[in-house]
Amino acid sequence: MATLSVQLEEARSQAEKSLCSPGSAQELRAGVSTMASIPLPPSAKYQHIAAEVMVIENSSGNNRKEILASLQKLSTALNILEKYGSNLTSSNRPKYWRTVKHNNPVFRATVDAIHGGRAVLCLYGYTNQQPDGLSFPDEVTEPDIAKVASVTLEVMSLRMELDMLIKEDHPHPEFFERIVPSLSCKDNGECCVDTAAVISPSSNIPWDRTSLPIASLSSLSFGKQTGISLENCSICGIFPVASHCSTCVQRLCSECDRLYHSHPGRAMHNRIQVASSRPSKSISASLATWQCSYCTTVNTMQQVLCETCERPRLATAAPSVQEEPQQPSTITEWQCKSCTVVNAGSSVLCEVCERPRLATRPPVTPSRPSPSTAGLLDSQWVCQFCTYANHTPSSRCEICDLARSDPAPSPSKVLPLSPVKQFHPLSIKPKFTPSEDPDLKRQRLMREEGLKLIQLIREGEMKGVSPEEVYTSLRVSGSSNVSGTPCDWVKTELPLRLDEICAIAASFQHSPKPLHSALFNCTGQDGGLEGLKSSSVPISRAEAKQAWLTVGGDSEKAARQALRDRRIKVKELTSLGFTDSAACEEALRQSGGEVRGALVLLQRPLLEPFHKRMWSEDPEPPIDINHPDKQRVCRRLLAVYDLPSWGRCELVLSLLRDPSAPYTLEDVVQAVRESHDRDFIRRVLTKECPICLSVFPHSKMQSLTSCQCSVCSGCFKQHFTIVVRDKHIRDMVCPVCWEPDINDPEHLNSYFSTLDIQLRECLEPEVYELFHKKLTEQALIKDPKFLWCSHCSYGFIYDGNQLKVTCLQCRNSFCAQCKKPWEAQHTGLSCEQFQLWKRENDPEYQRQGLAGYLRDNGITCPNCRFQYALARGGCMHFSCSQCRYQFCSGCNNPFHTTCAVAQCSVTGLHAHHPRDCLFYLRDWEPARLQALLQKNAVAFNTDTAPGTHTGVCGVIEQKDEGAHQTDSACGAQTQPGQAGLCEKHYREYLVSLINGHSIDPAPLFSLNELVLACKRYQVNITRGEGEEDRPFFTRLLKKLIEDVPLGDKVPRKK
Repeated sequence: MATLSVQLEEARSQAEKSLCSPGSAQELRAGVSTMASIPLPPSAKYQHIAAEVMVIENSSGNNRKEILASLQKLSTALNILEKYGSNLTSSNRPKYWRTVKHNNPVFRATVDAIHGGRAVLCLYGYTNQQPDGLSFPDEVTEPDIAKVASVTLEVMSLRMELDMLIKEDHPHPEFFERIVPSLSCKDNGECCVDTAAVISPSSNIPWDRTSLPIASLSSLSFGKQTGISLENCSICGIFPVASHCSTCVQRLCSECDRLYHSHPGRAMHNRIQVASSRPSKSISASLATWQCSYCTTVNTMQQVLCETCERPRLATAAPSVQEEPQQPSTITEWQCKSCTVVNAGSSVLCEVCERPRLATRPPVTPSRPSPSTAGLLDSQWVCQFCTYANHTPSSRCEICDLARSDPAPSPSKVLPLSPVKQFHPLSIKPKFTPSEDPDLKRQRLMREEGLKLIQLIREGEMKGVSPEEVYTSLRVSGSSNVSGTPCDWVKTELPLRLDEICAIAASFQHSPKPLHSALFNCTGQDGGLEGLKSSSVPISRAEAKQAWLTVGGDSEKAARQALRDRRIKVKELTSLGFTDSAACEEALRQSGGEVRGALVLLQRPLLEPFHKRMWSEDPEPPIDINHPDKQRVCRRLLAVYDLPSWGRCELVLSLLRDPSAPYTLEDVVQAVRESHDRDFIRRVLTKECPICLSVFPHSKMQSLTSCQCSVCSGCFKQHFTIVVRDKHIRDMVCPVCWEPDINDPEHLNSYFSTLDIQLRECLEPEVYELFHKKLTEQALIKDPKFLWCSHCSYGFIYDGNQLKVTCLQCRNSFCAQCKKPWEAQHTGLSCEQFQLWKRENDPEYQRQGLAGYLRDNGITCPNCRFQYALARGGCMHFSCSQCRYQFCSGCNNPFHTTCAVAQCSVTGLHAHHPRDCLFYLRDWEPARLQALLQKNAVAFNTDTAPGTHTGVCGVIEQKDEGAHQTDSACGAQTQPGQAGLCEKHYREYLVSLINGHSIDPAPLFSLNELVLACKRYQVNITRGEGEEDRPFFTRLLKKLIEDVPLGDKVPRKK
């Protein structure tokens, strides 16, 4: 035992450390499991909570299954108590840790439903009783962590032991079978230990363990400890005797001896060690009695039922009176525990069942009958609700019509003999109730009157008569009712009775003043009669009927009650602002005495102007800012514009009344909703448009998502209307900063999707439709099957696979591949074969010479694939007239202002050209270009074609004339040996051959040109130490050709 105690203390200290430290749930569970598995009885294992008493008081049932079910409820409640303790020991305690509310449904269903639950909370520190729960005392700022941890560990250990006991895997179930003997019984009623001892604690034992000394168990005689062997410890009854105390006459085991004699008052007892000898267990012959847990009567072992209360031997203990809910200090009414009738606070006995006020609830089922009277009382049962003794085997009570709690016995089925009948008959003779017993007489009268009243109420419900009317009419008419049933009396006699009440009330109203004083002084009030006397508004039938039901049918009392109610309701209406007493009484008469209905009638004339204004077709009058009543203007601002506060309304009013600020009401209201800062509101209300230079509020300014510029709504609408009607869709940018760059295809779709939402609200319908049409054409251009007509510039989708395409607009034909006007000679020939045929056989083509070649190999837009029969000219920046795409006519790379190359430092409009672009090669002399072609064995033309005009270049190119661009002949002077072209266009001809044959011009670079090209394309030009020019040139040329390829967008047509 000493070793077990040491193990318990070690496990307890280790678990306390785990409980108070975060993140150690596994160590805590292991420590609690160790505590629960130590083979010690609950009385020796638990120091703070009274575990043994809690198990005994919360175990109910006659067999093992029922007891385990009750212990399961105890385990659930301990789980909730464990959470309360864990919250208190946690470093992050909940916000409301100081209180425990009784109205919590989880608390009521678990902790409050067991015995000893609140006592554990008291051990935690919840010792201050509140009206709605428990709380820590005000002077306590922090819980006692050490004590709370110790109590929490014991709660966790007991819950774990109960769970193991329920799952039938407890290592030592004999400890609980000793204190709860029915646990040793099987489901069929056979017990493993026939004479199990029950040490029943008294109902007034405190739950705190410190007030339950171990010595209290020693005061019990061995005759009542029927399950404890004399060779075992007299306290725990489990372990063998290790010592004998001659002072207190106790035979104790080693652990119980240490705990019991550790008290200073028993430390000097004389104890003698006893040799450890454990004989086999046997039932003592002296164990011949058992104590009833309900009435504490000591019975013989042969008696199965208690001699006094006739309860079974294993019945649960009587409920404690202390567990009943406490009554308030001032009781106005109380509910009978027997028949549930609510009685007045002054009555001592129940008006229905005549039971005392403090009488407990009778048992649900009658006591077990003796064998001799079992056949007589088989069909008799007592209703648990109204306590009526039913003599029929019906499942419902004859009085209250409620279901029977236990199933009614079936008369056709023979019940098996009870095991109780196998014992000797009881020594007490059965007591038969006399025939003239007062209780039976009361039961009979209750049954007759109750059945009669229930029948009358049911008939009244079918005829539309309320139960109150039935009851009151029954009292008034009595047995001398000649009109039939109370329902018939209500239909025929009640209207006359109500008229009589109204007449009596009218006579009271016109009676002299002393009668009025006597009338109203009965309520404890005097005065206020002159108003009733002067108005003399008669009471209605509804008021008379309500008063008649209130007083129970007396006509004179009903008249007085009706006048009292009328006076109280008039005072209530007067307190609401209606000072005309006559009007209040008339409204009460019309509404049948209902204050709410009278209030509706009185408010209707006041709301009439409002209703006329609401339902009128006239427009709402505008708010007069200069109205002298400032509060009225603010109230209208709150009602109409739903401003957030009264202060905002006053701010709106002050801004509008400022003579130097021409603001509109709507603009000011919208600005005040955004902020309450007066300076900020003034800045919001004075925004200057950069186009028209007018001042507008922020709400009337519009801006695009691509920039921070904002213009007024009028300028915004006018700008985009002109652009949609007269310009290209790529010109739809900000009118102030001309952003964004629409050449960027990544931002194009997102920009137009946002712009579409803005233009939908401000443009005219036909202008918005034209915008959508242009936007659709812009999207169709990107389709690879989209074609431009070479005759009329009409675009459409072509799904065919033939070269010959007929325009849907002008009905002319052209080639789908080379985009040239269709000729009969093109049939059956490819575009290259047809071009060769034209050079050899078409005189007009031969006459044009290289000018025609440059025209046929003109500029093609890389974005929309529209072809221009134009030479590239001097400026390489080309803008497509169809899609407004800006690109280089030599390499087709885009021109842009915002460069996507990270290493680029160029600002403004520019493009990145490859080294074989016309942008660089146009600076070479024709002889150098011819040398490059000769080096790669490419033939070129130097002679003028026969029939062409000599001396003037006839190549068509795009020229800028003021604000417009026109297509016209070059007109420059030609040079000999340049095939009838000017030097500029002859260079373009030679470069087209170089690009057509993909010739790299880098081998003809000089050293300076090579170094410059390497710098342009970020090629390393670091020169080796002592490296000569020739090896350095060769190395750089090889690296440039390998690392930087030729342009991928350069036209390669031959």
